[in-house]
Amino acid sequence: MKNRDLIIYRIVTGLMSALAILGASMYFFNNELARGMFENLNFPTYIIYPLGIAKLLGVVAIWINKSRSLTEWAYAGFVFNSLLAISAHLNINDGEHIGAVVALILAVTSYIYNKKVYA
Repeated sequence: MKNRDLIIYRIVTGLMSALAILGASMYFFNNELARGMFENLNFPTYIIYPLGIAKLLGVVAIWINKSRSLTEWAYAGFVFNSLLAISAHLNINDGEHIGAVVALILAVTSYIYNKKVYA
């Protein structure tokens, strides 16, 4: 049972991490596209780089798993980011909220299995 939970945890966390890293890399390497998206959502564009850095640091904190509270904060950050993204996309009714819903499901599932594996 524990081995199966570890495999599920690693797969789900890997998918969540890949999604976060891809998003952060878009912020850094395709900044004009990110700027346009943030402007469409009525978000300030000055948060693009800090958000990208926060996503990368969150992935590192979750995989290293040295500090329990730091891991909890990283998961909280991913959940808040996903909830705000869902809300923003629903607010402007652009139909692009599905990616954020997937990110939220992955973050919550990863958190649940993190608790099972490292309890």
